[in-house]
Amino acid sequence: MHLFKSVVCLGAVVAVTACGGVESNEGLAMRESALVTGTSQGCTFTVSSAPRQPGPFPYIFDVTVTRLASSTCAWGAGSVLVGSSNAVEPTVSLTANELGVAVAYTYGKYARSLELKHLAPDTLTVVRSSTLYPMGVQYSVSSGDLAIGPDGTTLTVSGTKNGPMVGETGSGGNYVASYPDFFTSTTAPSIVAF
Repeated sequence: MHLFKSVVCLGAVVAVTACGGVESNEGLAMRESALVTGTSQGCTFTVSSAPRQPGPFPYIFDVTVTRLASSTCAWGAGSVLVGSSNAVEPTVSLTANELGVAVAYTYGKYARSLELKHLAPDTLTVVRSSTLYPMGVQYSVSSGDLAIGPDGTTLTVSGTKNGPMVGETGSGGNYVASYPDFFTSTTAPSIVAF
């Protein structure tokens, strides 16, 4: 168990806090910013969610990825609606490298799932989609933080849930899903619950 905890702590974006380190408020703000911001091919990307205006009740929350204009970004500013969630505000996460932009968000009112998308940095089009589903309408995937592994090609999603997920091994309220070659293949993830 100790070895598994060490691996999770090393691979998670929140490693300092999860492994018992002390973190200042400034460090916490930077970490939270890192979960929704990434850089690919000289461009900075962010993900956000907001209630649709004018909106129905219950609200529909739209998830948008924005490319910021800068002197290093060849394509300029742009944005794309990547999805939405009914009634419940989604949790969102984004990471990026030279291969592309990965975004994740929860959706659904009751049995919430987690949607992952690979976006092309230049056109903001969806290259790949993948979904992590709960195993039943009484369960939900509550969150999913993204990180790219040291190899530069493996995408990991770590988060919480309140029941089993389709395809998982192990059990518990936390999970880590690993997508090898996420940006260049459609290989299914391995999902470990703990």
